[in-house]
Amino acid sequence: MTRGSLEIVCPAGTPAALRVAVGAGADSVYLGFRNETNARNFPGLNFDYDELAEGIAHAHAWGVRVLVAINTYPRAGDVGPWQTAVDDAARAGADAVILADMGLIDYAYRAHPGLRRHLSVQASASSVAAIEFYRRAFDIKRVVLPRVLSVAQIAELSSRVGVETEAFVFGGLCVMAEGRCSLSSYVTGQSPNMNGACSPANAVRYEEEDDGTLVSTLGGYTVNRFATGEAAGYPTLCKGRFVARGAADYLFGEPASLNAMAVLPDLLAAGVRAVKIEGRQRGRAYIARVITVIRAAVDAVGEGMAPDAATLGAVTEGGRDTVGVYRKGWR
Repeated sequence: MTRGSLEIVCPAGTPAALRVAVGAGADSVYLGFRNETNARNFPGLNFDYDELAEGIAHAHAWGVRVLVAINTYPRAGDVGPWQTAVDDAARAGADAVILADMGLIDYAYRAHPGLRRHLSVQASASSVAAIEFYRRAFDIKRVVLPRVLSVAQIAELSSRVGVETEAFVFGGLCVMAEGRCSLSSYVTGQSPNMNGACSPANAVRYEEEDDGTLVSTLGGYTVNRFATGEAAGYPTLCKGRFVARGAADYLFGEPASLNAMAVLPDLLAAGVRAVKIEGRQRGRAYIARVITVIRAAVDAVGEGMAPDAATLGAVTEGGRDTVGVYRKGWR
């Protein structure tokens, strides 16, 4: 660990964002190539090979690690782009690759045995048996835990698996099981798990009606209707507002950001090695603000003090945040 008591893993959607993350106090930066091999395959984001190599050199000069996310699932009969991404990450000097597909993990294990392998949250590994399988079969060094586990469950896992655990602490909160959701692909024809884009921008529409109501649609389906002056969120089906039993409400999950600052001491005590910020699609100002606050919070925890959990409200989705299921009280 380069600073404090927990490794802070920060997003970088562009070379400029990488430099901001490094300067703001990241311990590690994660990013992806500019294609469908990573789960944030949006226009204007990500890196080509030369940008990756330059970014790695810059990060390493400041003692910051670079993790390359190659965390979508290859198409049947067309694994080439994904294997090339692994090869390029290794050639550029990445500190680790973040992988989900079992066949691709096997390829990285055999072709680049010295390249550190992390198991992506997209693999949905949330049991001791699953995580230990990947450790024994492919020598993974870290698992990124799905956002469906309580602190107590994370503590149980961390004490029983032979790999490092990494947990999300801030950013967009997916209410579905990562790597298993098909809602977006059902209405857009593009799979988050294979094409790397949940609710792709080319399927999104906003239309204002005569009374000022703003209607958001995804793939031709109405996802939400916002009254004049109401904050309008990005249309994802899992956070849509639908009519059921005569009333419109959020049936799956409300637009809100994960903010686990308050449970940082609990995650540390649970054996978590690294904490992760979501947001590769967000701008440089967001990156700088969030990393600065979380850097201070992690350092405070490392010194035995309580972290400040109330300073990130301005950058949460819909102006609301939640600790998610980390403090789950139901069974």
